[in-house]
Amino acid sequence: MHGLLRPWRKVTRPVFVGIEHVPDERPLLFVGNHTLFGVIDVPLMFFELWRKRGIFLRALGHHGHFKVPVWGDFLRRFGVIDGTRENCAALMAAGEAVLVFPGGSREVAKRKGERYRLFWKDRLGFAKMALRHRCTIVPFGAVGADDAYDIVVDGDDLLRTPVGKLGRKLGVLDEDFLPPIVRGHRGTPLPKPERLYFRFEPPIGTAEWDGRDDETAARAVRDRTRAAIEHALTELLALRARHQR
Repeated sequence: MHGLLRPWRKVTRPVFVGIEHVPDERPLLFVGNHTLFGVIDVPLMFFELWRKRGIFLRALGHHGHFKVPVWGDFLRRFGVIDGTRENCAALMAAGEAVLVFPGGSREVAKRKGERYRLFWKDRLGFAKMALRHRCTIVPFGAVGADDAYDIVVDGDDLLRTPVGKLGRKLGVLDEDFLPPIVRGHRGTPLPKPERLYFRFEPPIGTAEWDGRDDETAARAVRDRTRAAIEHALTELLALRARHQR
């Protein structure tokens, strides 16, 4: 992996803040914001956690990835697993470090003006899993990748087309996952060489809610995690602004 990522590390010059906050205990649940497309920054975080902390992250991926020949097998080689509750429970029971993006496909397929925003709706799944398995949560934020592309046509634009209107009427469109049409470096499909930033916040233990996985406890865990991620994003955007002066 190091050989594959070396050129990209030189281009993006990643900055990692707070990696000392990552605890040694297991299981761990890393929870963060999913950047646009989610492929140009996550591998660098994987490698840094392995290099600095000996952590091999097991990411929970969207079911659709594993229906695609070759691509699904490629993801499995790098520790990504179909994001079912059963698979998540098995990883936590085995004491693994699990990665989840509660925003899922909606954050992958952002609209114009949505950089670094969380779209979690009312999801409580990750919080309930953490409570059931007494799993410590590591909130993190990632900045840079949402700026690597300019969105030309977004999901809302697509829904206003005749095809989009028909698809919505027939109920065959996943409105959360309508990948935008983008423009990258010098108008090409390649990402702009944005510097990438990552910040790990102090861990959130679940002992306070020991023995509970009800909605009240899950909402408290989710809201605390969300607030930590939003704090990380605010701090990273400020750090980047200082670096750009």
